[in-house]
Amino acid sequence: MKFTRDEIRRSMLLYAVTDRAWLKPGETLPQVAGAVLQSGATFLQIREKDLDEAAFEAEAEQLRTLCAGRRVPFVVNDSVEIALRCGADGVHVGQSDIRGRDIRAMIGPDRILGISAGTVAEAQAAEAAGADYIGVGAIFATGTKKDARNLTMDALRAIRAAVTIPVVAIGGISAANIDQLAGSGVDGVAVVSAIFAAEDPAAATAQLRQKAEALFGHG
Repeated sequence: MKFTRDEIRRSMLLYAVTDRAWLKPGETLPQVAGAVLQSGATFLQIREKDLDEAAFEAEAEQLRTLCAGRRVPFVVNDSVEIALRCGADGVHVGQSDIRGRDIRAMIGPDRILGISAGTVAEAQAAEAAGADYIGVGAIFATGTKKDARNLTMDALRAIRAAVTIPVVAIGGISAANIDQLAGSGVDGVAVVSAIFAAEDPAAATAQLRQKAEALFGHG
């Protein structure tokens, strides 16, 4: 499924990144992800660090189907190979992945390429590598990435000003602190635990969606 540049920008509004560590007994990730999509997530990334490749791919195929039904972009974290095999809309990679590898050439012109960045130089490198959007963080303290350094709002604004492609803020963002991103210029927020660790992920998604629309001016 191909998305226009404007559709990708709009899809940054509330970008959900999966985390199976928070699944309750009897729950499956597709069940929770389906509820999250129904409640207002505008983008979905599957992030699996511990699943074996076959299980990862099978799960990715299920999530791709859920997203396609709602025309919500779906990308795979890190694995270009799984992204291609499961028919994902794209892939999200880190800075180390674009050194010595042309990810854009590997996935083709029509799939979405997201790249993480924490500095102006990294953001510019990501845009030069063909990124459709940049994930910038960590914004606040986060337990998802233990080695992440918090960015100041000035640093976030500088990164936003240095590139022309959409920017999504990530790292420790929740309903309690999202308002601090007002005026940062970002196109939306990417969240992990604020959704998947919530007692009611669907309700948490709905609350974040409402706040994101008020802050970033598109929905």
